[in-house]
Amino acid sequence: MMGPGSGARVMVATRPVDFRKGADSLAALVQASFGADPFSGVVYVFRAKKVDRVKLIWWDGTGLCLMAKRLEQGGFSWPRIQDGVMRLTAAQFGALIEGLDWRRVHAARRPQAPALAG
Repeated sequence: MMGPGSGARVMVATRPVDFRKGADSLAALVQASFGADPFSGVVYVFRAKKVDRVKLIWWDGTGLCLMAKRLEQGGFSWPRIQDGVMRLTAAQFGALIEGLDWRRVHAARRPQAPALAG
């Protein structure tokens, strides 16, 4: 799949947006509503009122990219509807885009060395 890199920062807009908006309108929304720079390389994720649709915008260094996805079965697992944005890890973002429950993806735990051998 062609899309944002695996190391990109990901921000999710928690309120549904009008899905007739294109890349420029969504970039303006990022600036006006979140006070953020849509040309910083951060991936911004937008949801529709229908839970089976998602749009992403990001700057790849040469232009503003727009990706839209509609699931054929089921829906995306979205956070609670509220004002603002929330950050996802790369693993959570991957799960979200695949239609999986991103809330079940946790950061890797650091192994702990035993205090005493044996």
